[in-house]
Amino acid sequence: MGHLGSAHPPIDISKKKAEARLAAAQERLLRLRLISGGQIGAKKIGPPLCVLFEGWDASGKGGAIKRLVAPLDPRHVRVTQFAAPTYDEKRHHYMQRFWKVLPGRGGMTVLDRSWYGRVLVERVEGFATREQWRRAYHEIVEFERTLAAEGMILIKFWMNVSDDEQLRRFESRRDDPLRSWKLTDEDWRNREKRAEYAAAVEEMIDRTDRPRARWQVIPGDDKHYARFAVVEHVCRVLETKLAKRGFDLGAADEPGNPGT
Repeated sequence: MGHLGSAHPPIDISKKKAEARLAAAQERLLRLRLISGGQIGAKKIGPPLCVLFEGWDASGKGGAIKRLVAPLDPRHVRVTQFAAPTYDEKRHHYMQRFWKVLPGRGGMTVLDRSWYGRVLVERVEGFATREQWRRAYHEIVEFERTLAAEGMILIKFWMNVSDDEQLRRFESRRDDPLRSWKLTDEDWRNREKRAEYAAAVEEMIDRTDRPRARWQVIPGDDKHYARFAVVEHVCRVLETKLAKRGFDLGAADEPGNPGT
């Protein structure tokens, strides 16, 4: 099955139990972010945290992001969505538009799509030349190595959904007047190239999965599982990284001024 594996979750869990795990993970994340932002505990500022999401259309990125940031003060987390680059952005190196949204120390940024568009949609749709997207693997690895060396915690999610489940979600959106705007002609065209995109995703993960910038593939056919799995994974990584930096994760104090 390659890197993607099955889109079916590894456990069977009821919606009620999944929501309980999500709530517990959200509370855990809130505490970790307050510690990292210097608002409770030792009042020292932690490393920047960048969480990026890639995935199939209708794979649940938006729902997972919504649950990830829901418990957090919106002043202390930035969510940025990236679509096709503008005319002016195309005049610069493709990485240029991402630099300005990266978080500072103590801050957190969530990216809905990212620099990986170079080796995914730009590769498959022919918006980048073969030489450009092949070169991009090295550029991306070096870019992320630089960020990690400076102390950034980088978490990368691929939201995986099966072909059948994606089609069911497309049809559900199409038939719902309040959600039909989420579905475009481009989404339908992309389904016809699913095999090409799958090959691009497999190579992307194979060539850019590194110890300090790991990919986490989330089985997304069950959206309730996917949502708590995302938040729990962020918590695990953040706990490990903060502990290595000497943060006392059991300490708490009165709120102070946040890092942004």
